[in-house]
Amino acid sequence: MSDPFNFHLKATDGAARCGEFVTPHGRVRTPAFMPVGTQATVKGLMPDDVRETGAEIVLGNTYHLMLRPGAERISALGGLHKFMNWPLPILTDSGGFQVMSLSELRKLDERGVTFRSHLDGAMVELTPERAIEIQALLGADICMQLDECLKLPASREEISRAMRLSLHWAERSKRAFEARAQGGFALFGIVQGGDDLGLRLASRRR
Repeated sequence: MSDPFNFHLKATDGAARCGEFVTPHGRVRTPAFMPVGTQATVKGLMPDDVRETGAEIVLGNTYHLMLRPGAERISALGGLHKFMNWPLPILTDSGGFQVMSLSELRKLDERGVTFRSHLDGAMVELTPERAIEIQALLGADICMQLDECLKLPASREEISRAMRLSLHWAERSKRAFEARAQGGFALFGIVQGGDDLGLRLASRRR
């Protein structure tokens, strides 16, 4: 994991662009097709079949892997790449989507999110710092900050509140990332602001 993470813009055509980023587990050409392997597997396909689609990167999910089989267990078994038999880059979602999709099973405050596990009812806390810790244990090439993914439609006031909270969590995620980061381990920032262009631009500037 000693190679640096970097991105190169290869070509542009109006607003369209193509590029390439390099991770310790290989390069990814953008725009990229990224299959979803939420629970460390792309359902219905073996890893070789996924590679035959042309995919150069897959996605795993912090929330689901935190619950089962557990980030510490995956780390002890050699990391997510070995666990799912995928030698190419992996991006991990921070669990922010579950803030929306499992809204009936969670409580949210400035500190983070407390979920009631959909598996066994156990209470589990996910903070920006813990989300980064889990993704580091998984060995993700690219991790994501914890954010509040808001269900739409929503009022501008509510969208603004969620955006401000996500920005606060982004700062904490960055600090946690910088305290842990090693070569090649990259942090993905998230633009929030729902469907409000002004708020999205404000989020992007931060």
